[in-house]
Amino acid sequence: MGLVAIVTWLITAVLGVYLLYLWLSGGGLRQQATKVTRFPAALVFAHPTLAVSALGCWIAYVLTLDRTFAWLAFGVLAASALLGFTMFTRWLGGGRHARGAEQRFPLVAVVLHGVAGVATFVLVLLTAAVANGL
Repeated sequence: MGLVAIVTWLITAVLGVYLLYLWLSGGGLRQQATKVTRFPAALVFAHPTLAVSALGCWIAYVLTLDRTFAWLAFGVLAASALLGFTMFTRWLGGGRHARGAEQRFPLVAVVLHGVAGVATFVLVLLTAAVANGL
């Protein structure tokens, strides 16, 4: 399951990079000063930074089978997921009145990123629990 989690993680990351590209190319950073976007830059960049850090911990777990890495990866991934959920609810709240760069996000890309992220989260949790003998 550890390798399957890496695959779902990478699918999630590819979709996330696409969404980040759309946000940046749509002027997301330029909109920070005018408060047009609902996504603060700190939120936008903290989410993938935490996810990549968690992936590094997960790869360390897969290579060493040290349960500490598995639970560390899960904890950092949980923080990243919380930030992702925050962005998702802000994106939903924009509706037809959205003005920021995030209004360009295709629904399919957002849904697939979220579903892949949830699948990754569940796989990491289950694998860490099994490794711990729970």
